[in-house]
Amino acid sequence: MDISQTLGRVGCTGTVCAAPLAGGPAVEYLADELVTPGSVMKIQVALAALNAVATGRLAGTRRVLLAADSRTPGPVGVSLMADDVEISVRDLVPLMMTISDNVATDALIDLIGLPVINDLTDALGLDRTHIASDLMTMLDDMARELGVADYSALAAFTPDESGEMSSDVIRQRLATTSALDPTRGARTTARETVRLLQLIWTDQAAAPEACGQLRRTMGQQLTRHRIAAGFGPDVAVAAKSGGLMGILRNEAGVVRYPDGQEYAVAVFTRSDPRTRADERAVNAAIGEIAAQAVTLLRSPGRSL
Repeated sequence: MDISQTLGRVGCTGTVCAAPLAGGPAVEYLADELVTPGSVMKIQVALAALNAVATGRLAGTRRVLLAADSRTPGPVGVSLMADDVEISVRDLVPLMMTISDNVATDALIDLIGLPVINDLTDALGLDRTHIASDLMTMLDDMARELGVADYSALAAFTPDESGEMSSDVIRQRLATTSALDPTRGARTTARETVRLLQLIWTDQAAAPEACGQLRRTMGQQLTRHRIAAGFGPDVAVAAKSGGLMGILRNEAGVVRYPDGQEYAVAVFTRSDPRTRADERAVNAAIGEIAAQAVTLLRSPGRSL
């Protein structure tokens, strides 16, 4: 399979890794290259949160107030609500994983602490996977690097009317900020992401109860137009998508065939900020690459 050709056709670069959950040879393309995970990093947040609940370090029924005047921006969920919201710790996890709610994510990071989340992945040997900050900090830092006071000011900025920066210039400058630079911001690799999934699916990443709950929650993700789009209705897909500023479009997940065979897949893509890649085409390419990789893994006498 020519992964570079598929990505190039839709105006992207990217990295890929796919492997059987039980281990063995993998399909790889630049699998050790550092990438910005976007919301794929929420897998780590969920794992640490569920493990804290499972081990009794955090009460799952504890009530958390998500105040209306201090919420992390986002396109879905609590970010769009007008009033204060009260929710339990354990209910923050499906909110984060099914619709990628940013407010829930930052609430969990605040409750658990970034060191605990990063220490967990470090303990699993995933030393190239790291979350640099919560989402609100990341967004505000990104705005400041563009010369804007904070993310709220950036969101209200009308580039073509101000005459200061065109939308094309903003996109190009966004790509150079720490939020989209894996050497300065959040980072992972396709190989380490697949390894994390393998550990979660075999109850080796954390307490078995935590791993099981995370598997179930990832199976409920509403996004079905990336990895899942490459497979038929008889193949179950549990995944977490991620993206950022129309430049990054990623997804990592596990596909399960009716014969019981399971495969972990991670596809990370990056569009050229000077162009506007067709989101639908990129999403379809992610599904196509995932399906081709898993088909290769399932082919007798395959050459990887």
